Amino acid sequence: MKRTPQKHVVCIGGGTGTFVALRGLKQYPLSLSAIVSMSDSGGSNRRIRDEFGLLPTSDLRQCLVALSDENGGIGLLRKLFMYRFEKGQGIAGMTFGNLFMAALTDIVGSQEEAIRQTGKVLRIKGAVIPVTFTETNLLATYEDGHTVGEEHLIDEPEHDGRIKIVNVYLKPAATPNPEALAAIGSADMVVIGPGDLYTSILPNLLVSGVPEALKKTKAKIVYVMNLMTKYGQTYNFTAQDHIRTLERILGKTVDTVLINTKPLAPKALAIYAKYHEIPVKNDLPESSYYRVVKAPLISSTLYAKSSSDALIRSLIRHNSEKLASALFDIMERSIS
Repeated sequence: MKRTPQKHVVCIGGGTGTFVALRGLKQYPLSLSAIVSMSDSGGSNRRIRDEFGLLPTSDLRQCLVALSDENGGIGLLRKLFMYRFEKGQGIAGMTFGNLFMAALTDIVGSQEEAIRQTGKVLRIKGAVIPVTFTETNLLATYEDGHTVGEEHLIDEPEHDGRIKIVNVYLKPAATPNPEALAAIGSADMVVIGPGDLYTSILPNLLVSGVPEALKKTKAKIVYVMNLMTKYGQTYNFTAQDHIRTLERILGKTVDTVLINTKPLAPKALAIYAKYHEIPVKNDLPESSYYRVVKAPLISSTLYAKSSSDALIRSLIRHNSEKLASALFDIMERSIS
């Protein structure tokens, strides 16, 4: 009896949002690929780039861990890869996984092969694909005319974070990883997000060839709307503002927008308010070229970061199981 091939789902993004999506989706009978941004320059990634001469590894590591086998000894290894050192001169703030991948690159001779071998060590379900191997930086120009030249300064602005971004680009221009383009071309569904719009999602879409691949693919394209606005990036953005930003790069290629309906905890909202961040308002039209799917998607757990982690992290996140269930249902309905 001939087996029906598994549907291929490609997640595009980086960071915590993609981690959450992948961790849920791996529980389903799917072929999974994660296309990961490669322009991060903050936290331990700065040290990986400056001291080791490598492309950033944190988003790659998170996706590898999300897809890893969580049983037995591999489950313990998964925890080890996420472990962040809190002591030790020179390594405080670094994760074991980032150091492991830097060492493995020296051993096997290339970062590309080190990513593959790390996937084997963690017995991942799927593939983790850097969107590019070009050493590049994300730049943003703001409405007051000034330009910021590193991703972490866009993510955690030293300027007034209420000023709007009017243009983002990669410098130098990045050459696409052929494996990433092939994954998009063979996908049944492409999931964009969740994740910070300007620093996790757009760095993938700004790589030459990626927008064209997304316009050409026969896959259904789903955009997972963020839960909160982001000071310095999407200050006071509504859901339509997010879609308009994507349209400037992708045109009208999104088939479905998935948006949360569950109210957020007052305690978390009060903390976010101190950073000038609010829930993304759903002002999407009832009728458009894309379908809007509404569902309760948030986790009831508030995230607590490591004391040695210098970066600001999200308090509220999507629930892996609920998000994956909604995405799988969208795929099933679109194919049937």
